[in-house]
Formats: sequence, structure tokens, C-alpha cells
Amino acid sequence: MSAPGAPSTPGGPAPATARGGAVLLLAVLLTACAMRAPLTGVGPVLDAVSADTALGSTAAGLLTSLPLLAFAAASGLVPRAAGRLGVQPTVVLALVVLLAGAALRRVPGAVPLFAGTALLGVAIAVANVLLPVVVRTRFAARVPLVTSAYLVLMQLAGGAASGAAVPLSGQLPGGWRSALAVWALPALAAALLWAPLARAGRGARAPGGRARAPWRSPLAWAVTLNMGLQSLVFYCLLSWLPTLLRERSGLGAALAGWQLTLLQASGVVASLLVPALVGTAARTRRTMVGAALAELSGAALLLAAAPGAPGALVPLAVVLVGGGGGAALVLALAATTARADGAAGAVALSGMAQSVGYLLAAAGPVLAGALHAATGSWAPALVLVAAAAAGQALAARRAGADEVVARG
Repeated sequence: MSAPGAPSTPGGPAPATARGGAVLLLAVLLTACAMRAPLTGVGPVLDAVSADTALGSTAAGLLTSLPLLAFAAASGLVPRAAGRLGVQPTVVLALVVLLAGAALRRVPGAVPLFAGTALLGVAIAVANVLLPVVVRTRFAARVPLVTSAYLVLMQLAGGAASGAAVPLSGQLPGGWRSALAVWALPALAAALLWAPLARAGRGARAPGGRARAPWRSPLAWAVTLNMGLQSLVFYCLLSWLPTLLRERSGLGAALAGWQLTLLQASGVVASLLVPALVGTAARTRRTMVGAALAELSGAALLLAAAPGAPGALVPLAVVLVGGGGGAALVLALAATTARADGAAGAVALSGMAQSVGYLLAAAGPVLAGALHAATGSWAPALVLVAAAAAGQALAARRAGADEVVARG
């Protein structure tokens, strides 16, 4: 709902009361808390998950990549669903699917685990696409503020889920299953707030549904690769960093999980600082490349970290990768918007960047797990992360060009 005094969006709902706007804002923020936490808690307990469900390294990598495959598959279908049902009812449906996926992961066995994870991925993909639409149409006067708030909350909740996964699995009945399921509670609270608002939100349709993806544009592919390679680096480390640190650096399970929290906390700080560092297109492009190079430097330090390495080396590497990744995410999203030609072009370019980008990112954890299984070492997986960060730096340089993508 738009803030008082904000113009209404053509074709969308009229501005709402201050009370209704506050309820919707709370619903948006609670939804953001559920958009990463159900996934980020998996890495620290992946060994326990694998042991309970008899998963090898490659299968465990596939489990962590499954949400990304769901993101890629579902992102392109969301505008059509939102056009038929309305934006807010579609968000409510996504939250119900998320709750169903979280419940399914509590059922013993590998099949319910994979099925529930796939449902979570579909639900989060819907939220990824539609929350910006809600913010643009219902908070038109405060788009940057509300967007920053929900992105920061998403990252904070994800970091908390990583750090708390091992302690919660030791304290809650049901072990790791309960430790993962608890992060669906924000989705339940959000669904209860969204539901009464859904009827009023049926008039909000996803804009630009008729735009064609710009498949022939080199600039669009640069934007897509920038998004995809940034996601590949993040999700490789999200999946395997705790296991890697336990095996290479001798950290305990809880401390390794908190390193994943440090990774995401560094990303939060970087994402808050980035707006102050960018301005002109040239400066933005330099910052994008610098973020990718920070990830590359952190990956190189992780490659060097092994038993006997200086104690501060691992946290420094984690801060570099996390900070670079947080900055890169904000800049990749900004580049997707800035390079687009109007609202319809933004939807088309975002759909291409998310579908192809997440498909690329999904290969990362699987390939990293397969490399570890084949070699018995994490060094090849870290080389993969470093290579992705280097490729991201090249893509970011082109994606930051002061141009717009021609419509397909």
C-alpha cells in the first residue's frame, strides 16, 4: 500500500490507510525473514542430514542446489500466475506452499526431504519476484527504504539460521529437522497478516507480462552472468563452508556454523554501505568489479587456510567473501533495474537474469560436492569458487555500462 501522499500506480490499487500500510509493511518484512532462513540453516547440519538420509557428497550438493533449480523453473511463471490471481493472493499462496514444504521436510526419509526442499524453492521464487512489485505499487514514496529494510532482514534472518542450526538441533526434539522447521514460523505469521489484505490486493497485477526476454542482447547476458556467478559463489559457500572448515581447518561444528553467520553478517554491512559508495555509472562499475575481486581474494585465502594456518586467516577470508558477495548482490539487482528499458523491460530482463542466473548457480553446489567426492579434497571446489568470482568481475564490468538493454 502506498504511503500517505504517494501516487497510485496505474492499474493498481488505490493508496491505503496508514494502518493498512503498516500491516502490509509488517507482512512484507516477515515474508523477507522466511525467504532465506529455511535454506541457510542446511549447511551447518548437512553432515547430520547426510548421515540420517544416507546422502553422498554429490546428492547433498543436489539437495542444496534444488531450491535454485526451483527458482530458475518458477521465476518465469510467476508473472502469469500473479496476472491471473493478483499479486497479493499469489504471495499468500506462496507462503502456504512454503509452510507445506517446511512440514514435509520433517517427515523421515530422503524423498520427503527433497520434495519439501523443492516446494520451499518454488515458494521463495514467487516471493523473490513479487515482493519488489508489492513495494513499487504499495509503497511508491518509500521504495528504497522498504527495499533496503526487507533485504537486510532477509540476510539477518539467514545469518541467524546458519549460526543457530547446530545449537537448535541439539536442543529441540527432532534434531536438525526441527532446527530447520522453526524458520517457517515467520512465514506463518506473514500469511496470517497477508490473508485479510489479499482481497484488496487483487487489483495489483504484475506489470510487463507481454515483454519478451532480450536473449540476443550481449548486455542482457552480462547482467545475467553477473547475477548468476554471484549466486554461484554464495550458494557454494552456503552449502559447503561449514563442512569445508571442519575438514580443512579443524573447526568444531558450532563454530563452523557461526562462520557462515559471519559470512552473511558481512554481506549485510556491505549492502548497507554500497549506496554511499556508488553514484555515477563509472563509479558503480568500479564498485561492482571491486566486490567480485573481494570474493576472489576471500576464496584464495580459504584455499590457503588449512591446519596450522594463522587463526585470523579464516575469519578474514569469510569477511572478504561475504562482504564482496553482499555488495555484489545489491549491485547486481541495481544493474538489472538500471539496464532495463522501462517497467516492461525490467520484468523481462529480471526474468531472464533470475531464470538463467539461478540455473547457473544451481550447478555450483553440485559440482563442488562432486569435485570433493572425486578428489577427497576441497581445493578443487575452492578453485571453482575463485574462477566464478573472476568471471563475475568480467561480467560486472560490462553489466555496469551506462546503457539500456534493447527490448527483445
